[in-house]
Amino acid sequence: MSVAGAADGKRALLAADGVGKRFGRRTALAPTTLRVDAGETVALVGPNGAGKSTLLSILAGSLPASTGEVVRHARALGWAPQRPAHYGRLTARENVELFASLAGAPSPRRDALRLLDVVELGDDAPAAELSAGNQQRLNLALALIGEPDVLLLDEPTAALDQPGRARLWEVAAATRERGGAVVFATQSAEEVERVADRVVALLAGRVVFDGAPPDYAAAPA
Repeated sequence: MSVAGAADGKRALLAADGVGKRFGRRTALAPTTLRVDAGETVALVGPNGAGKSTLLSILAGSLPASTGEVVRHARALGWAPQRPAHYGRLTARENVELFASLAGAPSPRRDALRLLDVVELGDDAPAAELSAGNQQRLNLALALIGEPDVLLLDEPTAALDQPGRARLWEVAAATRERGGAVVFATQSAEEVERVADRVVALLAGRVVFDGAPPDYAAAPA
């Protein structure tokens, strides 16, 4: 798949051109080229340590690449890492209000209340006291600040119950339907089958498959 993407008529929102990451002598991600187009839902799959989180972090801009570059055509990116990315002493509302304010939102409090309603989270306890599932909901609310064109989600349903998972995929579908895209890392074959229209498989820091879910299911192990 071309990174530039003009010739195929599709609109690229995000492109990684030869991005790689090394930690000392260890290669966490070999040079990787990947394009994410408008309207796509891309599943990143592979065993633990395959490079999924590293690739997502580089795409989000939270981790610098050792090689290559990321070209972002999206107006805004929403990033929900696997681990909590908020202030434990603040409530869910205070966290979203703070990050919305830092993002330049004109009405941070109103945005906070709206986004907490979107993810169905209303607990006013300190974030550190929230259940793992509710912390995951808070991560999603923070990722939705500014109505991003691309959602980058690292194991987004790992701690969610079934209603929470259903709600998350409703939100993801709404992003895609308005011309955005979703890239998520998962260990769930069911999520790949039900949600993704493209699968990118990594193994030992390298992309070993990039294609449609039926082709992935039929590929050799």
